[in-house]
Amino acid sequence: MAGIDTAPVTLSGSRVRLEPLARGHLDALWEAVGDPAVFRWYVAPMDTRDKLAAWVDEALASHARGQALPFVTLDAGDDGRVIGATRFMAIDRPNRHVEIGNTWLGRDFQRGPYNTEAKLLMMRQAFEVWDCVRVEFKTDSLNVQSRAALARIGAREEGTFRNHMVCADGRLRHSVWFSVTREEWPAVKTGLETKLASRK
Repeated sequence: MAGIDTAPVTLSGSRVRLEPLARGHLDALWEAVGDPAVFRWYVAPMDTRDKLAAWVDEALASHARGQALPFVTLDAGDDGRVIGATRFMAIDRPNRHVEIGNTWLGRDFQRGPYNTEAKLLMMRQAFEVWDCVRVEFKTDSLNVQSRAALARIGAREEGTFRNHMVCADGRLRHSVWFSVTREEWPAVKTGLETKLASRK
């Protein structure tokens, strides 16, 4: 096994393609947003193009430090358009675990199979290529939609970090943590593949 490697890589499926994030994706990302309410649950919402640009720059800086592997999410169909972004982060090489986070899809792409397949591709990379023992996720305790989505993909809710982050508006965010372990991955993988097959 290769271990956790943040060298740029493209992860391809039948519905989505995850390509390494670059500054040149900014315009396409901003166009994909559709509605800045997409970022309602972010600690610092990206309601302007400049704020999204700063987010892209931060992601690229984290990658340069070996702390993250950010992607743009593309529709794998004929147009190959950018529809969102995601990343591996909180990389812990000695303990072989990563977080999948900073995930968003434009408003027009949130009801399709895109998130399901992206999670499948990323967890397959983590468990089957990098030999991770754990993949984790966190979300705002008030974000009911995100919590339900994580449960649907088979992640297990572990608990809540109270007063975990200070939001831009001063609200104290409680973060709910989810995870999938190496032992759970085969069943989670089968569940994701079944969900995707049912949507063909």
